Amino acid sequence: MTDSSGTNAPTELVDAVRAVWADVLDLDVTAVPADASFLSLGGDSVLTVRMAALIRQRIGAALALADVRVEHSAARLATLIHERGNATGALRPLPLELKRRDDPEAPFPLLPLQQGYFVGQQDGWELSYRSAHHYVDIGLQNIDADEIAESLQDALERLAEHQSVLRARILPDGRQKILPLDDPEALPLLRVTDLSTAGADEITEKLAAIRHEMSTNGPDPTQGCGLDMRLTLLPDARARLHSSTSLMIIDGWSSGVFYRDLFALATDQNAMLAPLDVDFGDYAATLDGLSGTEQWRADRDWWWDRLDDLPLPPALPLAADPADVRPVLMGARQAVLDPARWARLRKHCARHGVTPSAAMFAVFSTALARACGHRRFLLNTLQLNRLPLHTDVPRLVGAFSSTMLVPVELPGSATFADLAVRAQRDIGEAMAHNLVTGVEVSRELGRRRNTRRPVAPVVFQSTLGVDAALGSEVPRTAGPLGTIDLSSHYQQLRTPQVALEVRLFELRDELVVVFSLVEEIFEADDVDRMFTDVMASIETLVDEDGWSVPLALPEPLDAPEHARSGARLSVPTAPAGTMDEPGPPRDDLERTIARQWAALLGCPVPDRATDFFGLGGDSLLAVRMLGALAREEVGRVTPRRFLEHPTVAGLATAARETTTP
Repeated sequence: MTDSSGTNAPTELVDAVRAVWADVLDLDVTAVPADASFLSLGGDSVLTVRMAALIRQRIGAALALADVRVEHSAARLATLIHERGNATGALRPLPLELKRRDDPEAPFPLLPLQQGYFVGQQDGWELSYRSAHHYVDIGLQNIDADEIAESLQDALERLAEHQSVLRARILPDGRQKILPLDDPEALPLLRVTDLSTAGADEITEKLAAIRHEMSTNGPDPTQGCGLDMRLTLLPDARARLHSSTSLMIIDGWSSGVFYRDLFALATDQNAMLAPLDVDFGDYAATLDGLSGTEQWRADRDWWWDRLDDLPLPPALPLAADPADVRPVLMGARQAVLDPARWARLRKHCARHGVTPSAAMFAVFSTALARACGHRRFLLNTLQLNRLPLHTDVPRLVGAFSSTMLVPVELPGSATFADLAVRAQRDIGEAMAHNLVTGVEVSRELGRRRNTRRPVAPVVFQSTLGVDAALGSEVPRTAGPLGTIDLSSHYQQLRTPQVALEVRLFELRDELVVVFSLVEEIFEADDVDRMFTDVMASIETLVDEDGWSVPLALPEPLDAPEHARSGARLSVPTAPAGTMDEPGPPRDDLERTIARQWAALLGCPVPDRATDFFGLGGDSLLAVRMLGALAREEVGRVTPRRFLEHPTVAGLATAARETTTP
């Protein structure tokens, strides 16, 4: 695949871009033709983060990720950089410069997705949990039983010094801060269970208990450390390493950074990680100024112009209304595609000019369409959206991820190749306006639809390509930890506002496909059929012929009107609160609430029936407001209760209920 678009950049600039690509793709520069696309050479959207950061460092061009498209050639990208240098306006450079904070211990804002997790942990959302976290345990063999625990604890402490976000705490007002190293609660502590002389039955029972506890009671950085790491020693020089990480401090990319750094430090107590000039706090504090830039406003306008035309989520049949369930743990379905077949599938992706992630998005979309019986719907995607503000950004641990909404409209008849190209185009168009996150778009969409329910509860997440972006895979051995057996792994996920999520990642060159879902709201047979459909489609694409066979897709474009009921995901319904009689606040309690709102939202609140969100409020501001009222002993109202009736009068009624004996 080549990029034939016109180029007029100086040869030395084209060669500089080619040199960056060679480093990112681990190729000799002679194997990087000027007219070959980044995608055709093995690149993908994840690798563009590292590539953009290196271009900023070596060439001095501050590119937005929207400018670094996988279908561009080195010559085309060099031309865009050259045109920006000559002020033709062809590029949209990043509008911010990342700088170190003056006080590294001062609070800084949560990023939008962190805000969503923070509110979700306070029972603020439908499908909420006490903690949003990811749990995993992996096998270790040939360990040094005398050294492993000490080596791991030492590595954790050194890593928490290097990656300051491991010492992060979330404050009650929805901000975050980094604890100093001398704080007695700053450093994560390893807990060890010794089952090295235990019998098989005891081991099975104890491992099940640890998994259940760590899966259902995740680390909460509002209360303590956001990382819970444990080690279980087993007979025959074996062990299991358990890790539960809060989604408020560690995302999918960061997990890869974390384990590489941890294992490097555990392998050699004298190992020194390359110093970091900035940290996650610097990044988050910098992005706090993003909404004041012209580029952010342009992206917002692009999204806002399209909101009224966005479709509803897929109308998957439900066994229960999500509002009526209180899930404790998400269920899972998991399967793998072996390295040889996965390698063949990736080659077909490159031949058709699409990334593996785009191909998997098309697979998921077609399976959803067949499961829900219509071809147009809205999906949520989780993006490893690290803006390349500094060359250290790819090496940082933190909650950088954001969401992005992608409307899907499948044609009535198409081959898979057609659908994959279409998915690549749709995702690329949305990513070109990624300065506004899916969380922000969802808030506005909820306002327009007058609903507090999740507007996009079906999620696609791909971390394919992270190993290449990080420059290495997780090591196979780590000193006292012995051999790291990633094929022996167990995992659980809890993330708020999500009914169903597909996750795709690579382990030792295998493709791993996971469904995480709220079991209580689906029929198990429906989920099993959809997961089987996904895996069957993936297997079909291993052979080139599978890309050109016409696909069977539902005839209806949208779900039929008669199917739109509370038993479907397809229609978010507005809260059914009692209508308030309009007018000024009637008593001291309502006047106190109105004053709080006015101070928080920066506008007068003359009407007791005015909706908090209609005045410009959002979920984070709602949590802050409820916390302030609780501290003033006005009443302790939960976010979920407030969302049922978010007016001055409604909140006053709820507050009275909490104080009534």
